[in-house]
Amino acid sequence: YVRLVGEAVQDFRGEVSDEVDEVRIELPVDAHLPHDYVSSERLRLEMYKRMSEVRADSDVDEIRAELVDRYGTPPDVVESLLVVARFRARARQAGLTEIALAGKNIRFGPVSLPDSRVVRLNRLYPKARLHSQTDVLLVPRQLGSDKSSGVVLLEWARGVIEQIIDPPVS
Repeated sequence: YVRLVGEAVQDFRGEVSDEVDEVRIELPVDAHLPHDYVSSERLRLEMYKRMSEVRADSDVDEIRAELVDRYGTPPDVVESLLVVARFRARARQAGLTEIALAGKNIRFGPVSLPDSRVVRLNRLYPKARLHSQTDVLLVPRQLGSDKSSGVVLLEWARGVIEQIIDPPVS
């Protein structure tokens, strides 16, 4: 309630909010802060909130350094959570608000591509489908069976973002 009132006051005053756009990621990744690593529920919730708001890899590096300093070397599930945070930051930079599992595909949205990137998409991912009416890109996902397949899937999806959706400017 207090947050909503604060936002209403900011809107009334014409102030720009510093909130980050939400990015919904629904991919099968075992990533969390275990109770035996961060025992305080309040501290775990604060850390989850900070990770959900990262804007760059450097923000994730700072969070990782703080975790190591406060709690020791992070277990694998925490390292996976940091990979998710990095992925979320990159997706946010690309203007994406949703990356989700859709059957045998990964759904990216919203996506609007110029013709040159559509050609690249068809060359790199021949079975991918771009739905212009809904701004949704469906790319057949890479299948993996090992324990780290969630992280591998995230890295593969980040590659789709960097190769097709929002390639770095040369």
